[in-house]
Amino acid sequence: MTLTEILLSQLQNHSLENLRQMDRRWYDLRNENATPSTVINQSSENLGNLEFDLVFCGGTLGILLATALQRKGWKVALIERGILRGREQEWNISRHELTVFLALDLLTEAELEQAIATEYNPARISFFEGYELWVKDVLNIGVDPIYLLETLKQKFITSGGKLLENTAFKSATICPDGVVIDIGTAKLTSRLLIDGMGHFSPIVQQIRNGQKPDGVCLVVGSCAKNYPQNETGDLIATVTPILNQCQYFWEAFPARDGRTTYLFTYLDTHRDRFSLEFFMEEYFRLLPTYQNCELEPLKFERFLWGFFPAYRNSPLKIPYARLLAIGDSAGGQSPVSFGGFGAMVRHLKRLTEGIDEALNSDSLNPKELALLQPYQPNISVTWLFQKTMSVGMDQTYKPNQINDLMSGVFQVMDRLGDDVLKPFLQDVIQFSALSKTLPLVNPGLVLPLLPQVGLNPLIDWSFHYLTLAAYSGLYPLAKSLEPFTKNFSPQQHYYYQRCLEAWQYGSGGDY
Repeated sequence: MTLTEILLSQLQNHSLENLRQMDRRWYDLRNENATPSTVINQSSENLGNLEFDLVFCGGTLGILLATALQRKGWKVALIERGILRGREQEWNISRHELTVFLALDLLTEAELEQAIATEYNPARISFFEGYELWVKDVLNIGVDPIYLLETLKQKFITSGGKLLENTAFKSATICPDGVVIDIGTAKLTSRLLIDGMGHFSPIVQQIRNGQKPDGVCLVVGSCAKNYPQNETGDLIATVTPILNQCQYFWEAFPARDGRTTYLFTYLDTHRDRFSLEFFMEEYFRLLPTYQNCELEPLKFERFLWGFFPAYRNSPLKIPYARLLAIGDSAGGQSPVSFGGFGAMVRHLKRLTEGIDEALNSDSLNPKELALLQPYQPNISVTWLFQKTMSVGMDQTYKPNQINDLMSGVFQVMDRLGDDVLKPFLQDVIQFSALSKTLPLVNPGLVLPLLPQVGLNPLIDWSFHYLTLAAYSGLYPLAKSLEPFTKNFSPQQHYYYQRCLEAWQYGSGGDY
């Protein structure tokens, strides 16, 4: 038996079976086996009276936004295919990002403090045979998902929201004045349908129509007790050169019931890429080297795995009225991050206010709703970073080429200071920081990568880089015009505010 089979079989929660089930999905993606179903239809008939203003599909992260909008006075329903309950594994985030829960009156200060399960400092960034640095107050807070979601769930219900647990989304029909949502046992009617079902949402699958992602982040890991050291974390670390046509990256966080460690890598979807089970075996093989410990004394509490697709053409363009994707369903996360909780929290206030305005001004056609999930050049420029951390199946890199480049880039950012380094570590790319960093990186580290990266991606990146510069100038200019918008109609104000936010977030001005 392999280490993976032995260790995953120790937990009585079908871990090995679940890993292999996810592996089949990863195999189908690589081999283009999936056939998307038609779950969104359109009708020319009017519905008349509607039961809800908003229906959310997918509650794990949807409950954050659903509660905020319910407390603004809208009639909201949320459907969740299982029981709406947070996972046991903490969500890591930086403390200042959590203030949005106070700003939207979702949590009291006492509740927010109770939601924080762990806090640590400092965190390390380290590369094999290369540079090492330490930072404070970045992703050093572990939020308890069980407490957070249960608290929001009760506030949602108390505010009048309708929660339908153990209820799966079946299909939806979009009409001129509303949406009919089929949940099998009943049908709900709403002004707006919001898809929060994640990367593998059936709605997303229909719209993408079998399109392969341009990049994938594969992740495996565990939470275990009995590590000899558990006071610090790792934001990104490597302990090997390129292996199996990819660079292995590690991440670690102190957790309430042990230490969480992840192994992740960036890949394309070539059919010959390795399986998640193989990657988990690599995780167990290298974990003692990474954590400088023996494997045998560790008491594993749970195992983690997944893969996160990303698309160059993002966020997802929805061709239907009255339908909006949020979170990972929208496909707007950075291709170098996992999306999920951190990305959702970053956009929580923007989406709450934007959806509120869309409903008030009846701005619910595809063009108007697309303004809520705009193109962001500061996310698009990170595709080049993802490309430089990936190795094609037919490419030949020097064994330590990626480590050397990462080491050189972070050495420059460390020298430039926290104003450059910390936003980057939280997936916020700013034109000024990027422009300070790039000229100082050793050309000898960059030039060997250019043939592997290719001309078209470089041209594409140049466009996003120049657009990032333009957005950085447009945001303060548009912000200065705010006093002149008092006489705007609700729809005019909606358009102005969405453009302002696109330039703000698209330039990293929200940091």
